[in-house]
Amino acid sequence: MALSRFEYVKQFEQEEKLLPNCWVVVRIDGKGFHRFCNVHSFTKPNDLDALQLMNFAGMTVMQEFNEIAIGYGQSDEYSFVFRREASVYQRRRDKLVSYVASLFTSAYMFHWTRVFDSRSIAMSYPPSFDARAVLYPTDENLRDYLSWRQADVHVNNLYNTTFWNLVASGLSNADAEKRLQGTLASDKNELLFSQFGINYNNEPVIYRKGTILLPKSVYVKDKKQRLIVPIFDDLIGDAFWVTHPEILDKRAKTDDVFELAENLTQPIVLYQLTVQERRKAGHHKAETTKSVLETGSS
Repeated sequence: MALSRFEYVKQFEQEEKLLPNCWVVVRIDGKGFHRFCNVHSFTKPNDLDALQLMNFAGMTVMQEFNEIAIGYGQSDEYSFVFRREASVYQRRRDKLVSYVASLFTSAYMFHWTRVFDSRSIAMSYPPSFDARAVLYPTDENLRDYLSWRQADVHVNNLYNTTFWNLVASGLSNADAEKRLQGTLASDKNELLFSQFGINYNNEPVIYRKGTILLPKSVYVKDKKQRLIVPIFDDLIGDAFWVTHPEILDKRAKTDDVFELAENLTQPIVLYQLTVQERRKAGHHKAETTKSVLETGSS
């Protein structure tokens, strides 16, 4: 493009680069999602389809950026951890944050029908997500960040599970809130069990722990493949990090293939396998067509 006398305005642009040798966490948060959930009739306290839709969006982001070591999602938020040595967009903050946020939002809308079509829930208006990038200099800082987010899941979900069961039993929202005021976790657990027969520890783990996304090598039909795998586990203790050492150190030995087990039926796993099969079928069809054309011309 030819230079013009107006190009001087580029001098007003400012560029902030994220410090090197630090973990970069880009966290996505839904904006105004309380209203969004109400308008679209999401089930309370948890809507499994809505959580799976968030996982589809998270999967899409991780497929785009191979420098993401781990993703973690809960409720209307998702955290993506870029490796210390990540050089994506030369670590330009604005570029990274804006692209992750826009990709996540577009993926959320793209997969909406796939998730909600069976419930005939049409999107009434587009969702929006904000994003921020935070630097963590040490592995301990990063682990504490992820532990903080998972602890947040437990606190919020225990409260919401108790609150909405009280509302379902006939209390108004205000009365349910008043009933829970000043209660401890043990009080809520006791209330759930004694009044509703609910053992909170038996609630689906995706509600209690959130979703961890990891890129893993897996075997499907005796073929080794690379997938973004959802894992529902405790990441506060040491056991998780011992099992998945490649998160903190990509040079760690990861020869073992991850066993999908029940995760084989997870929607984002089935989707990835379907896409791969379609690509293979398309490639095979193209090769067959090429062969027929070459044979016919000879």
